[in-house]
Amino acid sequence: MGKESDNTRKYKVALVGCGRISSKHFNAIKQIPELKLIAVCDINKEKAEKAAKEQGCTAFTDYENMLDTAKPNVVSICTPNYLHPEQTIMAARKKIHVLTEKPIALSLEDARNMVWECKDNEVELFVVKQNRHNPPMRKIKEAMERGRFGKPYLCSVTVRWQRPQEYYEQDDWHGKLSKDGGMLINQASHHIDAMRWLMGPVESVIGVGATLGRKIETEDTALAIVKFKSGALGVIEATTLTYPHNLEGSITIQGEKGTAKVGGTALNKIDLWHFKDFNNDDDNIKNIGVMNPPDVYGSSHIDVFKNVVDCLVHNKKCDVDGMEGTKSLEMIHAIYKSHRTGKEVKFPLEGNETVLDNKF
Repeated sequence: MGKESDNTRKYKVALVGCGRISSKHFNAIKQIPELKLIAVCDINKEKAEKAAKEQGCTAFTDYENMLDTAKPNVVSICTPNYLHPEQTIMAARKKIHVLTEKPIALSLEDARNMVWECKDNEVELFVVKQNRHNPPMRKIKEAMERGRFGKPYLCSVTVRWQRPQEYYEQDDWHGKLSKDGGMLINQASHHIDAMRWLMGPVESVIGVGATLGRKIETEDTALAIVKFKSGALGVIEATTLTYPHNLEGSITIQGEKGTAKVGGTALNKIDLWHFKDFNNDDDNIKNIGVMNPPDVYGSSHIDVFKNVVDCLVHNKKCDVDGMEGTKSLEMIHAIYKSHRTGKEVKFPLEGNETVLDNKF
Protein backbone atom coordinates (compact mmCIF):
# COMPACT_ATOMS: atom_id res chain seq x y z
CA MET A 1 0.00 0.00 0.00
CA GLY A 2 2.54 2.55 -1.03
CA LYS A 3 5.05 1.46 1.62
CA GLU A 4 8.41 3.22 1.35
CA SER A 5 11.68 1.32 0.99
CA ASP A 6 13.59 4.25 2.49
CA ASN A 7 12.94 3.89 6.21
CA THR A 8 14.50 7.29 6.95
CA ARG A 9 11.91 9.22 4.93
CA LYS A 10 9.65 11.62 6.75
CA TYR A 11 5.98 11.01 6.21
CA LYS A 12 4.16 14.30 5.77
CA VAL A 13 1.24 14.64 8.19
CA ALA A 14 -1.66 17.09 8.06
CA LEU A 15 -4.16 17.50 10.89
CA VAL A 16 -7.77 18.66 10.75
CA GLY A 17 -9.61 19.87 13.86
CA CYS A 18 -7.53 22.01 16.21
CA GLY A 19 -9.59 21.35 19.34
CA ARG A 20 -8.60 19.79 22.66
CA ILE A 21 -7.47 16.39 21.42
CA SER A 22 -5.20 17.87 18.73
CA SER A 23 -2.50 18.65 21.30
CA LYS A 24 -2.05 14.92 21.92
CA HIS A 25 -1.45 14.41 18.19
CA PHE A 26 0.93 17.37 17.94
CA ASN A 27 3.01 16.13 20.87
CA ALA A 28 3.19 12.60 19.49
CA ILE A 29 4.19 13.67 15.98
CA LYS A 30 7.04 15.79 17.39
CA GLN A 31 8.54 12.75 19.09
CA ILE A 32 8.62 10.49 16.03
CA PRO A 33 11.51 11.14 13.60
CA GLU A 34 9.74 9.54 10.63
CA LEU A 35 6.83 12.01 10.81
CA LYS A 36 6.66 15.72 9.95
CA LEU A 37 3.62 17.93 10.55
CA ILE A 38 3.21 20.15 7.48
CA ALA A 39 -0.30 21.59 7.80
CA VAL A 40 -3.28 22.10 10.12
CA CYS A 41 -6.89 22.92 9.32
CA ASP A 42 -9.84 24.26 11.26
CA ILE A 43 -12.94 26.15 10.13
CA ASN A 44 -12.10 28.61 12.90
CA LYS A 45 -9.34 30.66 11.28
CA GLU A 46 -7.98 31.91 14.60
CA LYS A 47 -7.61 28.35 15.92
CA ALA A 48 -5.92 27.18 12.73
CA GLU A 49 -3.45 30.06 12.64
CA LYS A 50 -2.64 29.73 16.35
CA ALA A 51 -1.93 26.00 15.96
CA ALA A 52 0.12 26.56 12.79
CA LYS A 53 2.24 29.20 14.49
CA GLU A 54 2.88 26.98 17.51
CA GLN A 55 3.68 23.92 15.39
CA GLY A 56 5.65 25.68 12.65
CA CYS A 57 3.47 24.64 9.73
CA THR A 58 0.84 26.03 7.34
CA ALA A 59 -2.73 26.93 8.34
CA PHE A 60 -5.85 26.17 6.31
CA THR A 61 -9.56 26.68 6.88
CA ASP A 62 -10.73 24.45 4.01
CA TYR A 63 -10.07 20.73 4.40
CA GLU A 64 -10.02 19.76 0.73
CA ASN A 65 -7.78 22.71 -0.09
CA MET A 66 -5.33 21.54 2.58
CA LEU A 67 -5.24 18.02 1.12
CA ASP A 68 -4.75 19.30 -2.43
CA THR A 69 -2.22 22.00 -1.55
CA ALA A 70 -0.13 20.45 1.23
CA LYS A 71 -0.27 16.95 -0.30
CA PRO A 72 0.24 14.99 2.94
CA ASN A 73 0.92 11.26 3.09
CA VAL A 74 -1.20 10.94 6.24
CA VAL A 75 -4.09 12.99 7.59
CA SER A 76 -4.95 13.01 11.28
CA ILE A 77 -8.67 13.60 11.87
CA CYS A 78 -9.52 15.31 15.17
CA THR A 79 -12.84 16.84 14.21
CA PRO A 80 -16.30 16.29 15.77
CA ASN A 81 -17.59 12.73 15.48
CA TYR A 82 -20.04 13.26 12.64
CA LEU A 83 -17.36 14.58 10.26
CA HIS A 84 -15.09 11.53 10.37
CA PRO A 85 -16.67 9.56 7.49
CA GLU A 86 -16.78 12.41 4.96
CA GLN A 87 -13.24 13.53 5.75
CA THR A 88 -11.87 9.97 5.71
CA ILE A 89 -13.43 9.15 2.35
CA MET A 90 -12.21 12.40 0.80
CA ALA A 91 -8.65 11.66 1.91
CA ALA A 92 -8.82 8.03 0.77
CA ARG A 93 -9.90 9.05 -2.72
CA LYS A 94 -6.82 11.28 -2.86
CA LYS A 95 -4.62 8.30 -1.88
CA ILE A 96 -3.87 9.68 1.59
CA HIS A 97 -3.62 7.39 4.63
CA VAL A 98 -6.03 8.22 7.46
CA LEU A 99 -5.73 8.24 11.25
CA THR A 100 -9.09 9.11 12.81
CA GLU A 101 -9.95 9.78 16.41
CA LYS A 102 -12.70 7.71 18.00
CA PRO A 103 -15.40 6.95 17.22
CA ILE A 104 -14.67 5.74 13.70
CA ALA A 105 -18.16 6.99 12.75
CA LEU A 106 -21.65 7.43 14.16
CA SER A 107 -23.33 4.77 12.03
CA LEU A 108 -22.26 1.27 11.07
CA GLU A 109 -23.01 2.06 7.44
CA ASP A 110 -20.59 5.00 7.48
CA ALA A 111 -17.93 2.91 9.23
CA ARG A 112 -18.21 0.18 6.60
CA ASN A 113 -18.05 2.74 3.80
CA MET A 114 -14.87 4.18 5.30
CA VAL A 115 -13.28 0.74 5.47
CA TRP A 116 -14.14 -0.10 1.86
CA GLU A 117 -13.11 3.28 0.45
CA CYS A 118 -9.71 2.99 2.09
CA LYS A 119 -9.33 -0.58 0.89
CA ASP A 120 -10.38 0.29 -2.67
CA ASN A 121 -7.90 3.17 -2.76
CA GLU A 122 -5.10 1.11 -1.19
CA VAL A 123 -4.57 3.36 1.82
CA GLU A 124 -4.50 2.50 5.51
CA LEU A 125 -7.26 3.44 7.93
CA PHE A 126 -6.06 3.71 11.54
CA VAL A 127 -8.49 4.31 14.43
CA VAL A 128 -7.24 5.88 17.67
CA LYS A 129 -7.72 3.53 20.63
CA GLN A 130 -4.79 4.80 22.65
CA ASN A 131 -5.67 3.06 25.92
CA ARG A 132 -4.88 -0.31 24.38
CA HIS A 133 -1.24 0.77 24.51
CA ASN A 134 -1.21 1.62 28.23
CA PRO A 135 1.22 -0.70 30.09
CA PRO A 136 -1.48 -1.94 32.54
CA MET A 137 -3.79 -2.73 29.62
CA ARG A 138 -1.00 -4.59 27.86
CA LYS A 139 -0.41 -6.62 31.04
CA ILE A 140 -4.04 -7.63 31.46
CA LYS A 141 -4.24 -8.53 27.76
CA GLU A 142 -1.10 -10.65 28.16
CA ALA A 143 -2.64 -12.39 31.19
CA MET A 144 -5.75 -13.21 29.15
CA GLU A 145 -3.74 -14.56 26.23
CA ARG A 146 -1.61 -16.72 28.54
CA GLY A 147 -4.72 -18.19 30.17
CA ARG A 148 -3.90 -16.89 33.64
CA PHE A 149 -7.57 -16.18 34.39
CA GLY A 150 -8.54 -19.77 33.56
CA LYS A 151 -12.14 -19.79 32.45
CA PRO A 152 -13.31 -16.14 32.29
CA TYR A 153 -16.51 -15.48 34.23
CA LEU A 154 -17.29 -11.77 34.32
CA CYS A 155 -16.01 -8.51 32.84
CA SER A 156 -17.19 -5.22 34.36
CA VAL A 157 -16.77 -1.78 32.79
CA THR A 158 -17.41 1.27 34.97
CA VAL A 159 -17.37 4.86 33.70
CA ARG A 160 -18.29 7.35 36.41
CA TRP A 161 -17.50 10.69 34.84
CA GLN A 162 -18.80 14.23 35.10
CA ARG A 163 -19.82 16.43 32.16
CA PRO A 164 -21.65 19.56 33.35
CA GLN A 165 -24.31 21.32 31.31
CA GLU A 166 -21.70 23.92 30.33
CA TYR A 167 -19.73 21.21 28.52
CA TYR A 168 -22.69 20.56 26.23
CA GLU A 169 -23.32 24.25 25.63
CA GLN A 170 -19.77 25.29 24.75
CA ASP A 171 -20.10 24.19 21.11
CA ASP A 172 -22.74 23.13 18.61
CA TRP A 173 -22.16 19.37 18.56
CA HIS A 174 -21.80 17.95 22.08
CA GLY A 175 -25.01 16.27 23.15
CA LYS A 176 -26.51 16.47 19.66
CA LEU A 177 -27.83 13.16 18.34
CA SER A 178 -26.68 13.63 14.74
CA LYS A 179 -23.26 15.10 15.61
CA ASP A 180 -22.15 13.68 18.97
CA GLY A 181 -23.89 10.30 18.97
CA GLY A 182 -24.27 9.82 22.69
CA MET A 183 -22.47 9.25 25.95
CA LEU A 184 -21.61 5.63 25.11
CA ILE A 185 -20.07 6.69 21.80
CA ASN A 186 -18.32 9.84 22.96
CA GLN A 187 -17.28 9.13 26.56
CA ALA A 188 -17.47 5.37 27.21
CA SER A 189 -16.28 4.08 23.84
CA HIS A 190 -12.67 3.46 24.93
CA HIS A 191 -13.83 1.35 27.88
CA ILE A 192 -16.28 -0.63 25.75
CA ASP A 193 -13.51 -1.13 23.20
CA ALA A 194 -11.29 -2.47 26.00
CA MET A 195 -14.01 -4.94 27.00
CA ARG A 196 -14.38 -6.28 23.47
CA TRP A 197 -10.58 -6.36 22.95
CA LEU A 198 -9.98 -8.37 26.12
CA MET A 199 -13.01 -10.66 26.14
CA GLY A 200 -13.42 -11.49 22.46
CA PRO A 201 -16.53 -11.86 20.28
CA VAL A 202 -19.94 -10.89 21.63
CA GLU A 203 -23.04 -13.07 21.36
CA SER A 204 -25.71 -10.63 22.56
CA VAL A 205 -26.48 -7.56 24.69
CA ILE A 206 -29.35 -6.20 26.74
CA GLY A 207 -29.20 -2.45 27.35
CA VAL A 208 -31.07 0.51 28.78
CA GLY A 209 -30.30 4.20 28.77
CA ALA A 210 -31.77 7.50 29.86
CA THR A 211 -31.29 11.25 29.90
CA LEU A 212 -31.52 11.97 33.61
CA GLY A 213 -29.63 15.13 34.45
CA ARG A 214 -28.67 17.10 31.34
CA LYS A 215 -30.65 19.02 28.74
CA ILE A 216 -29.31 17.12 25.73
CA GLU A 217 -30.62 14.97 22.88
CA THR A 218 -28.59 11.89 23.85
CA GLU A 219 -28.31 9.64 26.88
CA ASP A 220 -26.21 10.68 29.88
CA THR A 221 -26.54 7.31 31.67
CA ALA A 222 -26.64 3.72 30.40
CA LEU A 223 -26.39 0.12 31.59
CA ALA A 224 -25.85 -3.10 29.65
CA ILE A 225 -25.47 -6.83 30.17
CA VAL A 226 -23.21 -8.57 27.66
CA LYS A 227 -23.01 -12.26 26.75
CA PHE A 228 -19.73 -13.30 25.18
CA LYS A 229 -19.33 -16.25 22.84
CA SER A 230 -16.89 -17.73 25.37
CA GLY A 231 -19.78 -18.09 27.82
CA ALA A 232 -18.59 -15.24 30.04
CA LEU A 233 -20.85 -12.34 30.99
CA GLY A 234 -20.20 -8.60 31.02
CA VAL A 235 -21.66 -5.56 32.75
CA ILE A 236 -21.38 -1.97 31.52
CA GLU A 237 -22.22 0.97 33.80
CA ALA A 238 -21.61 4.42 32.34
CA THR A 239 -22.66 7.94 33.22
CA THR A 240 -21.53 11.54 32.84
CA LEU A 241 -23.53 12.67 35.90
CA THR A 242 -21.05 11.65 38.61
CA TYR A 243 -20.72 14.17 41.45
CA PRO A 244 -18.51 16.12 41.86
CA HIS A 245 -16.04 15.16 39.10
CA ASN A 246 -14.63 12.18 37.21
CA LEU A 247 -14.26 9.43 39.80
CA GLU A 248 -13.65 6.20 37.92
CA GLY A 249 -13.06 4.69 34.51
CA SER A 250 -12.18 1.04 34.96
CA ILE A 251 -12.38 -2.51 33.66
CA THR A 252 -12.37 -5.62 35.87
CA ILE A 253 -12.02 -9.25 34.79
CA GLN A 254 -12.93 -12.14 37.10
CA GLY A 255 -12.10 -15.69 36.16
CA GLU A 256 -11.64 -19.19 37.47
CA LYS A 257 -8.03 -18.55 38.50
CA GLY A 258 -7.67 -14.77 38.64
CA THR A 259 -9.11 -11.32 39.22
CA ALA A 260 -7.62 -8.10 37.85
CA LYS A 261 -8.79 -4.50 37.63
CA VAL A 262 -7.34 -1.61 35.64
CA GLY A 263 -8.48 1.85 36.68
CA GLY A 264 -6.85 5.21 37.22
CA THR A 265 -7.60 8.40 35.32
CA ALA A 266 -7.32 6.76 31.90
CA LEU A 267 -7.04 2.97 32.34
CA ASN A 268 -3.48 3.61 33.48
CA LYS A 269 -3.30 1.95 36.91
CA ILE A 270 -3.62 -1.63 38.13
CA ASP A 271 -5.96 -1.64 41.14
CA LEU A 272 -6.35 -5.42 41.58
CA TRP A 273 -4.05 -8.25 40.51
CA HIS A 274 -4.69 -11.68 42.05
CA PHE A 275 -3.84 -14.97 40.32
CA LYS A 276 -3.67 -18.56 41.51
CA ASP A 277 -0.44 -19.18 39.63
CA PHE A 278 2.39 -16.77 40.51
CA ASN A 279 4.33 -14.97 37.80
CA ASN A 280 7.80 -13.48 38.34
CA ASP A 281 6.69 -9.88 37.75
CA ASP A 282 3.52 -10.05 39.90
CA ASP A 283 5.28 -8.45 42.89
CA ASN A 284 5.95 -5.27 40.90
CA ILE A 285 2.72 -5.20 38.95
CA LYS A 286 1.15 -2.27 40.82
CA ASN A 287 4.09 -0.04 39.89
CA ILE A 288 3.23 -0.34 36.18
CA GLY A 289 1.65 2.81 34.79
CA VAL A 290 0.96 4.44 38.16
CA MET A 291 1.92 7.93 37.01
CA ASN A 292 -1.34 9.82 36.53
CA PRO A 293 -1.77 11.37 33.07
CA PRO A 294 -2.89 15.00 32.94
CA ASP A 295 -6.35 14.13 31.59
CA VAL A 296 -8.67 11.28 30.59
CA TYR A 297 -7.03 11.06 27.15
CA GLY A 298 -4.02 9.39 28.75
CA SER A 299 -0.43 9.38 27.53
CA SER A 300 -0.37 6.73 24.80
CA HIS A 301 -1.10 8.66 21.61
CA ILE A 302 2.59 8.42 20.80
CA ASP A 303 2.23 4.64 20.64
CA VAL A 304 -0.66 5.04 18.21
CA PHE A 305 1.55 7.12 15.91
CA LYS A 306 4.42 4.67 16.33
CA ASN A 307 2.12 1.97 15.01
CA VAL A 308 1.31 4.18 12.02
CA VAL A 309 5.03 4.35 11.26
CA ASP A 310 5.50 0.63 11.89
CA CYS A 311 2.75 -0.12 9.40
CA LEU A 312 3.62 2.38 6.68
CA VAL A 313 7.40 2.29 6.91
CA HIS A 314 8.25 -1.10 8.38
CA ASN A 315 5.38 -3.12 6.87
CA LYS A 316 4.05 -4.28 10.25
CA LYS A 317 0.46 -5.01 11.24
CA CYS A 318 -1.96 -2.20 12.05
CA ASP A 319 -3.06 -2.41 15.70
CA VAL A 320 -6.53 -0.92 15.19
CA ASP A 321 -7.70 -0.74 11.59
CA GLY A 322 -11.14 0.24 10.38
CA MET A 323 -12.69 -3.19 10.91
CA GLU A 324 -11.26 -3.45 14.41
CA GLY A 325 -12.38 0.10 15.19
CA THR A 326 -15.92 -0.80 14.16
CA LYS A 327 -16.34 -3.63 16.69
CA SER A 328 -16.93 -1.39 19.71
CA LEU A 329 -19.29 0.78 17.64
CA GLU A 330 -21.33 -2.33 16.86
CA MET A 331 -21.54 -3.12 20.59
CA ILE A 332 -22.76 0.39 21.34
CA HIS A 333 -25.39 0.29 18.62
CA ALA A 334 -26.58 -3.07 19.95
CA ILE A 335 -27.08 -1.48 23.38
CA TYR A 336 -29.01 1.38 21.79
CA LYS A 337 -31.14 -1.06 19.78
CA SER A 338 -31.92 -3.11 22.88
CA HIS A 339 -32.99 0.06 24.68
CA ARG A 340 -35.32 0.99 21.80
CA THR A 341 -36.87 -2.44 21.41
CA GLY A 342 -36.75 -3.71 24.98
CA LYS A 343 -35.27 -6.96 23.67
CA GLU A 344 -32.00 -8.84 23.74
CA VAL A 345 -29.99 -8.04 20.60
CA LYS A 346 -27.87 -10.74 19.00
CA PHE A 347 -24.72 -10.36 16.91
CA PRO A 348 -23.90 -9.57 14.20
CA LEU A 349 -26.29 -6.65 13.84
CA GLU A 350 -28.50 -6.62 10.79
CA GLY A 351 -29.01 -3.51 8.70
CA ASN A 352 -27.24 -0.16 8.96
CA GLU A 353 -27.67 1.03 12.52
CA THR A 354 -27.60 4.80 12.97
CA VAL A 355 -27.59 7.06 16.01
CA LEU A 356 -30.53 8.96 14.55
CA ASP A 357 -32.68 6.02 15.74
CA ASN A 358 -31.61 6.53 19.36
CA LYS A 359 -34.42 8.56 20.89
CA PHE A 360 -33.90 8.70 24.64
